Amino acid sequence: MDERPETELISIPATPRVSTPEIQTPSGQRSPRPAGQKSSTAWTPTSFISPRFLSPIGTPMKKVLINMKGYLEEVGHLTKLNPQDAWLPITESRNGNAHYAAFHNLNAGVGFQALVLPVAFAFLGWSWGILSLTIAYCWQLYTLWILVQLHEAVPGKRYNRYVELAQAAFGERLGVWLALFPTVYLSAGTATALILIGGETMKLFFQIVCGPLCSSNPLTTVEWYLVFTSLCIVLSQLPNLNSIAGLSLVGAITAITYSTMVWVLSVSQQRPPTISYEPLSLPSSSAALFSVMNALGIVAFAFRGHNLVLEIQATMPSTFKNPAHVPMWRGAKVAYFFIALCLFPVAIGGFWAYGNLMPSGGILNALYAFHSHSIPRGLLALTFLLVVFNCLSSFQIYSMPAFDSFEAGYTSRTNRPCSIWVRSGFRVFYGFVSFFIGVALPFLSSLAGLLGGLTLPVTFAYPCFMWVLIKRPPKYSFNWYFNWILGWLGVAFSLAFSIGGIWSIVNNGLKLKFFKPN
Repeated sequence: MDERPETELISIPATPRVSTPEIQTPSGQRSPRPAGQKSSTAWTPTSFISPRFLSPIGTPMKKVLINMKGYLEEVGHLTKLNPQDAWLPITESRNGNAHYAAFHNLNAGVGFQALVLPVAFAFLGWSWGILSLTIAYCWQLYTLWILVQLHEAVPGKRYNRYVELAQAAFGERLGVWLALFPTVYLSAGTATALILIGGETMKLFFQIVCGPLCSSNPLTTVEWYLVFTSLCIVLSQLPNLNSIAGLSLVGAITAITYSTMVWVLSVSQQRPPTISYEPLSLPSSSAALFSVMNALGIVAFAFRGHNLVLEIQATMPSTFKNPAHVPMWRGAKVAYFFIALCLFPVAIGGFWAYGNLMPSGGILNALYAFHSHSIPRGLLALTFLLVVFNCLSSFQIYSMPAFDSFEAGYTSRTNRPCSIWVRSGFRVFYGFVSFFIGVALPFLSSLAGLLGGLTLPVTFAYPCFMWVLIKRPPKYSFNWYFNWILGWLGVAFSLAFSIGGIWSIVNNGLKLKFFKPN
């Protein structure tokens, strides 16, 4: 569906029941009905063109009004526009659909974080590991539905970014303080972790393919990080979120493929003779507690991605007749079905195959360490290559909110869109900053736990608070209690998991390196 020009405004009779926001996104569409009202009583621009209203009118006039009704339902109710949104990567293009939503959500929701889930099981054991993974999956699926519904919760307004929705719920200033740091930290932290796993995987892929013919002076791990970062910067020159839909499709396919290959290859090989499924024993009870908190943070990090839900939905056209939340939820359901098919088998199968012998780098390092000689070299190399492709694709979608923030700051100060050189400069700068952070913190499992703890409210807590503050369910109702309890539990878990992640970095950071093969 083609979008209407920004200058095309439709004058609609004023009504006291709907307040129109001052600023509207470039697509300028409203949601199908005011929040909290049923369809039978909700006002829309076509409410006055009802059968009861048309009954006394002659046939020619009735046909004109019916055609007007169809037009209004198709294009929506255009209000005052915000031209800056047309210059930014998130909202520059509005031709997304359910397929794009599925690709983006799957690319963001499954990837390298699945590879470190067996590390969490090594500290949690079978029962607590499976239970925590199941609860986290159901919890984040519920908060995903909340964000999809809140995208157009206010008639005439689309919350295109997570921070915008946080400001609507918590207030202009508090919303920025609460949401900006974890969302930016999640984007930057994920980019850093992708550089770690991508660079190390490229190194292992080269060693597998090259074999005994490798030169006497191979690239170091840091140099492989730099190679991977350079590839990410080249791909990051694609202008907006819709333009990377093809990369997200590649990322989704490779994620499903290598996740399946990794756990199938692991469980099909003979298990190490000294394997044990007892949780790792630590010298003190406090160390054991902090390790468990860090492990739960790894589980929480496996379900990051909610900082991209509103942004993905913002790339879709939305009208009264075809609101954006319909294709978005359809694509998200498909994506999270495949996410479950990837995360659960990798976590359970990986722990079954290696137990508490799992290296800190995750199942991919365990596969190389224990079975590099028993698995055909070509098959092992293909698995590692798919991981590299997925990391390159995931880097793009997780970096897009950071690119959007850079360009928003520039356009707000200059009142003009970024030139291609300015845009490229921002992305090169971001890529190399992530590279230097990765070199300084080369321990993925500890970083994943800290990332999961600090950014947990974005996925598990804030959406519940937003639902109560924006939708305003009846006070002391089940819906009211349920969301408040989930929200505060998410905040408590965030504090606990963050402490566990910090403890793991401080105590094990100098030891937890990726597995270095001989």
